[in-house]
Amino acid sequence: MREYELTFIVRSDVEESDQTAVIDRVKSLITNNGGEVVKLDLWGTRRLAYPIKDVREGQYVFMITNLPAQSVIEVERGIKLTENILRHLFVRVEEK
Repeated sequence: MREYELTFIVRSDVEESDQTAVIDRVKSLITNNGGEVVKLDLWGTRRLAYPIKDVREGQYVFMITNLPAQSVIEVERGIKLTENILRHLFVRVEEK
């Protein structure tokens, strides 16, 4: 398994309980594909550099995960199908 950093933006107009549900959905996508969430960090609501789907603010979430390389595509597909996530970014962490 490799270490990845996942950052995604949840719509700010979503209720707090629904934001928790979105985060839990992403965590379940990772665990169902053979990975694990090492660290979860909520960065809070921030103003976006440009509007995305007429939304100007978003809740930033940062995760460090261990995931098999072939599972990244499946996790990304699940994230793209989640309508409350505006953008996401997967970055592989280089080995030390």
